Amino acid sequence: METVISLNNSAVALTEANKPFEAISLFQEALILEPENPMLWLNMGIAQQKTGDYFEAIESFQHSLIIDNDLCEAWYSLGIIYYEINEFSLSEDCYKSALSCNENDPKIWNNLGVLYFNNEKDEVKISLEEARNCFEKAVSLCPHFYDALFNLRDTCRELKDYRAAAEFERILSTMKHPSDSDMEINSK
Repeated sequence: METVISLNNSAVALTEANKPFEAISLFQEALILEPENPMLWLNMGIAQQKTGDYFEAIESFQHSLIIDNDLCEAWYSLGIIYYEINEFSLSEDCYKSALSCNENDPKIWNNLGVLYFNNEKDEVKISLEEARNCFEKAVSLCPHFYDALFNLRDTCRELKDYRAAAEFERILSTMKHPSDSDMEINSK
């Protein structure tokens, strides 16, 4: 009989190898053994998200949060899903909950900035300023975070702060795009 740890580790490896359907069955086996393990629910939600089954993933993330409401990664993952299904208010709430658990995660700040940048509010300038603040926070936490620098440059352009946009363009031109390197974001 396999242990919960070995089932989880195998399932995580399958998820990372882009075999989420196989991973889900292992997570289900592990959850039979430890149904109140929030990490199993989180990891299963991540696998379900990779399959495109957002509603099952949402249920898994919510279940993990019922067990451990401070599970930052579950809040973050929910924020992504809600953004992808155009539930922007719910996405914002989830990102803010994730930040209340870990305000030093540049990925969360960047995603919240993207949400504000793409917001459909009438008060576009306010959304762009909020986006800029989020991207600046992400960059302050991780100065070489390519996506946040890219987003900050574009936001400065939209705000007509061309001097700042040019400086971020200069910084970006000295960096490799993340797909070209193994850039690591220190989020914890």
